[in-house]
Amino acid sequence: MAPTRPVAVGGNLMAQDSTQPPAQPAGNSTAIALTIGGSDSGGGAGIQADLKTFTALKVHGCSALSCVTAQNTRGVSRVDALPPEALTAQIEAVLSDLKVAALKTGMLLNRGLIEATARALAPLAIPKLIDPVMVSRAGAVLLEPEAIQAYCDHLLPLADLLTPNLHEAHLLSGLSIASAADVERAAVVLREQGVAAVLVKGGGLAELRGRDYFLAGAEPGRWLVGTAIDTPHTHGSGCTLGAAITAHRARGLALADAVLAAKTYVEGGLRHALAIGGGQGPLCHWHPLL
Repeated sequence: MAPTRPVAVGGNLMAQDSTQPPAQPAGNSTAIALTIGGSDSGGGAGIQADLKTFTALKVHGCSALSCVTAQNTRGVSRVDALPPEALTAQIEAVLSDLKVAALKTGMLLNRGLIEATARALAPLAIPKLIDPVMVSRAGAVLLEPEAIQAYCDHLLPLADLLTPNLHEAHLLSGLSIASAADVERAAVVLREQGVAAVLVKGGGLAELRGRDYFLAGAEPGRWLVGTAIDTPHTHGSGCTLGAAITAHRARGLALADAVLAAKTYVEGGLRHALAIGGGQGPLCHWHPLL
């Protein structure tokens, strides 16, 4: 059966058949993407999920580690941040040699890492996706409290796309979020903070499973409606969505098209999610090969 992808229908986005490959980069050269974030020793989220996604979508993946976690399907037992200078050196090494076409950020943990990342990203005229990894969908805090303001001051103004979950949208906007209307209001507040486009991931509310809210520039916001996949094994789905958007941007897709294609990729990964370990397993990043 041919894969599906969401399309706009009456202000919402529903699924339609799509067998067209993503756009190729100019000159048919190898597309390159960079991910900046934390390592997940269990391999389900973070840098590992990003690199698997890049490969599945035929993009060469580069990485810069901000921190190392001791993690498995049951949770995170330890986090060690790298020095900001080490993160800067990794980013500079990649950018000085490889033609990165798009990038994303993930777990940055503290103010020093956020500020170092912002300094490195500020001069770059390529698509920049900021995934403000602060709180997991389950509510686990993944950012030091004093670093939230650093996100608002330094990284949000650089974002071509911001991809918060509901907890993160609450922390960044200052608004309580308990309904679809609350999500829409939070997205507007985030846009007013200087973000070019916002994709608020709705999976944290039962009524919003399979739905994400997309607000770009002065255009009206749209609910992107996909299929809610019934699986407990969703570890790394947020990281994977951001990585898939970044990969499609690196290959030349416009932002809205990249978001839709990425949602389709994540839905496929959830359909074939991996029931491994004793906790919440990851989605299957190689499902296009099945």
